[in-house]
Amino acid sequence: MAEFGKVAVLTGGRSAEREVSLMSGAGVLAALRARGVDAHAFDPAERPMDDLVREGFARVFIALHGRFGEDGTVQGALELLGIPYTGSGVMASAIAMDKVYTKRIWTTHGLPTPGFALARSGADVLEATRRYGLPLAVKPSREGSTIGFTKVVSEDQCTAAYEIARRHDDDVLCEQFVDGRELTIAVIGTGAAARALPVIEIVAPAGNYDYQNKYFRDDTRYDCPADLPEALSERIRDIALRSFHALGCEGWARADVMLRRADDEPFLLEINTSPGMTGHSLVPMAAKAEGISYEDLCVRILETARLKAGGTAA
Repeated sequence: MAEFGKVAVLTGGRSAEREVSLMSGAGVLAALRARGVDAHAFDPAERPMDDLVREGFARVFIALHGRFGEDGTVQGALELLGIPYTGSGVMASAIAMDKVYTKRIWTTHGLPTPGFALARSGADVLEATRRYGLPLAVKPSREGSTIGFTKVVSEDQCTAAYEIARRHDDDVLCEQFVDGRELTIAVIGTGAAARALPVIEIVAPAGNYDYQNKYFRDDTRYDCPADLPEALSERIRDIALRSFHALGCEGWARADVMLRRADDEPFLLEINTSPGMTGHSLVPMAAKAEGISYEDLCVRILETARLKAGGTAA
């Protein structure tokens, strides 16, 4: 596919999700090469970004996760370098990476999300338990893959939960815990062409969908499409699509939703603007349910690469 030119797959990076990013990047790289794309791995933790210009890369597939890859920083560097890239632009990436700001925007758009508070101390976490009850979800505002997450089930855990999250971020999110089914919905496309893929339900061992269960174990079950009434499935997909547009996302993303067990009400938790593309990842799974192969999915995402600030390629 010569029309793409020389393509860099950004992988690795400096975030706490580096290991996962390396797996995502390896998969994307192999897929693009299988489709005839002149693709090359590029680790921004090991090389300066302006090597992309010196080496003649025409566009970039971002397979980075977390900070310095999913938070607008790499996107800003690529805008300055004039190299088109996949995924959302600087502002949408930065907002989506910050769970507190994401939830504030969703709230103004009337989208359902659990009650939340920003904590700057263990005392703030304790106050949140009294406001929202127990259990309470406590996590860094700007991390992914459940890194730094604690399910607080008693008040004496508040200080420890805050300190665990605080190791990863100055801002700690306290979130009303929703007991229910864990769902995720991929969105692909930009603007009016964006659409939500089939809903996936995640059924993890003992209900614990943590870092190990996400990426390294094989006993988590994924139901795709999820066993839901058609009307409810459509409603959840619509909410995911609206959440994508509310933040100004582009290209692709994955929204995580909890479906409350008591009444089947959906609640948005977060949205990932550079989702995983590993063998355990969920966007490829949803695409496969629609007859889109992993290789074709990577090409479709690459086709959306562009500069978001109105610039032209160098």
